[in-house]
Amino acid sequence: MEAEGIEKLIEKYLAGAAGPEETAIVEKWYEQVNTNPEQPQPDRIEQYKQETHDFLSLYIRNEVPYAKKYATLYKWMAAATLLFSLTAAFYFYKHQPAPQLANNQSQLKNDVLPGGNKAVLTLANGHQVVLTGAANGLVAKQAGIVIHKTGEGKLSYQVSANANSPITESEAYNIMSTPRGGFYHITLEDGTGVWLNSASSLKYPVIFKGRDRVVDLTGEAYFEVAKNKAMPFKVNIAGQTVEVLGTHFNINGYTNEPSIKTTLLEGSVKISAGANTALLKPGEQAAYYPANDKAIKVTANVNIEEVMAWKNGRFIFAEADIQTVMRQLERWYDVDASYNKNIPSDHFNGKISKNVKLSQVLQVLELSGVNFKIEGKKIIIK
Repeated sequence: MEAEGIEKLIEKYLAGAAGPEETAIVEKWYEQVNTNPEQPQPDRIEQYKQETHDFLSLYIRNEVPYAKKYATLYKWMAAATLLFSLTAAFYFYKHQPAPQLANNQSQLKNDVLPGGNKAVLTLANGHQVVLTGAANGLVAKQAGIVIHKTGEGKLSYQVSANANSPITESEAYNIMSTPRGGFYHITLEDGTGVWLNSASSLKYPVIFKGRDRVVDLTGEAYFEVAKNKAMPFKVNIAGQTVEVLGTHFNINGYTNEPSIKTTLLEGSVKISAGANTALLKPGEQAAYYPANDKAIKVTANVNIEEVMAWKNGRFIFAEADIQTVMRQLERWYDVDASYNKNIPSDHFNGKISKNVKLSQVLQVLELSGVNFKIEGKKIIIK
């Protein structure tokens, strides 16, 4: 079985969709490699990942005797390594031995499904169209524009071939909103692609007119801006303006985050906030602090994979504290976190698919020693 097949097997196991034989393979492997959870040094992680992949690949193809040849395979191969190295699901390392995953099953009696393609479109006349579960095809017509749902989680604006009605001020703007647990992709009339994260909204004109293309954002979105030198593209968010001609960038501006972060992937952008400005090059990130005299801090060589994880269907944490982790889980699973007594000081490093149930994320988080309990739509951190 190739690497892709192995990844699919583990993903099926995580999603509870594996058959009896597939489940037996994965669980037997757990038992074999999880006998002595000794922590590896960070510089050994890549080697462990490759060795783990080679081992399971050979085992699934039945090319080696399972119990004999690999009976002494790597003392530290806990469940967290399996999830990270074979499925990009999750990996955590702590400076202490990891507790067994099996012990957590009884603590997570409730469960919450992951988010999905959910959004509400508010038209210029105030009419709302619920896009969640809507069939593909025509959604609405307004001001010479036709709006189509072109696929799962995607909306497209196009100028009608026989458009002859002028755009009035009352017809000018639409609003796309995603709830907690929602995600949506929209293509604006000029060809600009926008991906909205959970609990976000974008206000935009049906047709861009004048000298600028201006949109208003709350929450988080990734933009792939169509080039138009004669009409710069501007994003307004909480007192900050991001101006571009044609480029790819991400803005994280949730109100419960400490700053508004703009990360540039391609092209160039100008950040303006009051009298403060900053120019970004690819790989740089501007953090805007409204409460700190509108200061803008620029960081070079940021982790683009971590920034774009939400769009690519993953959670990725790099030295993230528990509050940072829980804010992301709250938005994607539409839950609320509460802390029992003191807030844990643990920091987490890891990856996991966003397509798994909440309990599966929490089970791996518990490998660090932090305990969780799900009560309806509430996560209690012990």
